[in-house]
Formats: sequence, structure tokens, C-alpha cells
Amino acid sequence: MTITAVVFDIGETLTSDTRYWADWARWLGVPAHTMSALVGHVLARGLDNAEAIRILRPGCDVPAQWRARQAAGQGDRLEEADLYPDVRPALRQLRDAGVWVGVAGNQNAAVTGLLRGLDLPADAIATSGDWGVSKPRPEFFDRVAQWAPGDRQQIVYVGDHPANDVVAARAAGLRAAHLRRGPIGLTTPAPDADWTVDSLTELSDLIVRQFG
Repeated sequence: MTITAVVFDIGETLTSDTRYWADWARWLGVPAHTMSALVGHVLARGLDNAEAIRILRPGCDVPAQWRARQAAGQGDRLEEADLYPDVRPALRQLRDAGVWVGVAGNQNAAVTGLLRGLDLPADAIATSGDWGVSKPRPEFFDRVAQWAPGDRQQIVYVGDHPANDVVAARAAGLRAAHLRRGPIGLTTPAPDADWTVDSLTELSDLIVRQFG
């Protein structure tokens, strides 16, 4: 069966979270290294990464702090430097081979416009904020299946998070690729993945060679 579409997660798949957490560190007045270490600590415990902020500021209302950052002009931003170096070559290779390329992840709706502003070689971009449903809920992957062309077994979802990306996508009947990248992707195996890769170009090469 051919692959008609490949849909990519966003954070730690296409974009590095390095500057995102550095911005939070600056807002909270702590060293970036401390912030990164705390994010790694809570992720290793299986907690939401926002718990790192609550460790620094016990009882902190994180959404309220985020709104305060936005009001101060320190909200969402994405720059070319936030993209991993393999993103453009991999997405372009897939599109050149006739594969439909989508981007869809757990982000607020403002990120959709920021990603479009980067002019990625993608056919469509959406976020959970646009759809009103987040991973790993099956409804998110139902939206992916309705959005991307082809039957579910012709659609590949790519992400770093074994539970949210790989297990949930496969449970919805999609194919899934596990990207060993970022704190979660490198430390948590995804035994149910159709492919496990260390880069997006490795994956695009595999798909083009096997199905192109």
C-alpha cells in the first residue's frame, strides 16, 4: 500500500523547544539551564512540562502567566532558527515525490499563523487550538484522517512522543513514525512504531525509497 500523506507533530519534531523555555526562564528570572533541567525532571516523572514552572513558582497560575507574557509582548514567536536543520529538506523531498505533507500538533491557534509565516514546504498546517481537540485524544487523529488524503493506512503521523504521537496514532488506524529527538523522544521507546528514526531526512529517505 502506498503512502499518500505524512503529517508531522510540531514541538521537538519540527521545532526545538530550546528558545521557548529560555523565554520562560527570562520571564521568571531564572537561568535558562535551571529551566531546562526542571523541564527534564518533570518529563522524566511523566508530568506535564508546565509543572516545571510550578516548581519555580509554587501555586503559579500558568495560563495567567502566559496571558501576562502576551500582554507584555513576550508571547508566541517562531523563527527560522527554531526549526531543526532537517525539516526543510525532508518535507521538500516528500513533496517532490508526490506525498502530501501536513503539520498538526498540540499548540494554540496563534502558532498556526506563525508556522505559515515560515513558508514551510507543507500542503496544510493546523493545531489543536484550531481543531478544539488535543493529542492523544482519538478525535485529534480522526481530524488528521479527514484532513489528509488517503485511507488511514496510507497516512503516517510523525512525532517524538511515544504515547501522544505513536501509540495514539496507531490506535486510530494510522501509521506512525517515532522520531528519537528531544527529552521524551530520546528517553522513551516506542515499540509500536512502524518506523523509528533519528532524523526526518532518514524517514523521508525510507518512505521515498519504499513507496515512491
